[in-house]
Amino acid sequence: MATSLSVFISVDMEGIAGITTVRQCRRGTDDYSWARELMTDEANAAIEAAFDGAARKVVVSDSHADMGNLLPHRLDQRADLVQGTPKVPFSMMTGIEEGFSCAAFIGYHAGAGTSEAVLDHTYTGFFTDVRVNGESWNETHLNAALAGTFGVPVGFVAGDRACCEQAKAKLPWIRTVAVKEGFGNRVGRSLSPAKARAAIHGLFSEVVKNADQLEVFAPEGPFTFEIDAIGTAVADMCALSPGTDRIGPRTVRFETDDFRMLYRCLLTWMNLGNRVAPSYPVE
Repeated sequence: MATSLSVFISVDMEGIAGITTVRQCRRGTDDYSWARELMTDEANAAIEAAFDGAARKVVVSDSHADMGNLLPHRLDQRADLVQGTPKVPFSMMTGIEEGFSCAAFIGYHAGAGTSEAVLDHTYTGFFTDVRVNGESWNETHLNAALAGTFGVPVGFVAGDRACCEQAKAKLPWIRTVAVKEGFGNRVGRSLSPAKARAAIHGLFSEVVKNADQLEVFAPEGPFTFEIDAIGTAVADMCALSPGTDRIGPRTVRFETDDFRMLYRCLLTWMNLGNRVAPSYPVE
């Protein structure tokens, strides 16, 4: 067993048990208040599992939308919480730069363009595909690779079944809990929140206990990074970023040997594209 264990937990919302529709994930609806309670409770299951697995420190990153969703007064008081918008420098993964024994992703979802997946997207609805060296990557892959640049292994993912399958395809050692199964983008069959939390706790505590046996996902460059945007206006904005090549009406490319630069490019494109994306029906 590793000593002086520290754990980083990134928590999104679309992959939380009981969540299936856009309105549940959107601030200002009558569903949002209870959805963020489910998100906080699932985060607490992972926090408790980490400490039961002998962690000494747990840092939680609020990783959905404006990244101010988790309820601090309901979150396990033993954990620190990273929240805020814009969350720099690493968005969903801000805080990972401290270095940790392992990381977990809770409430994650499948990548853009995945069938039979609940609320599939990759970082934003106005990117229809995100590719690294010609392969489609989702948020699990991108965030795990960023963690790898800091020597942090990702050992656990909880989300819908499609998300878990995509995680295992690229990180075969990872342990997963599928809290629901998608029948379509906005419909699925979910475990009860209580059963999902119990499953997360049971498996993740074992992952933490054996954190020293996890592999670090650290793909080597060079990297060719491409996105297909939902429309030309988004691509227009992304193409303003230095080092970006416009290779098609809706496609931009960036090349680098440094994965952290790739990740910064992703966040730059996302923030630039957001200037014009609200005109598109992306939800």
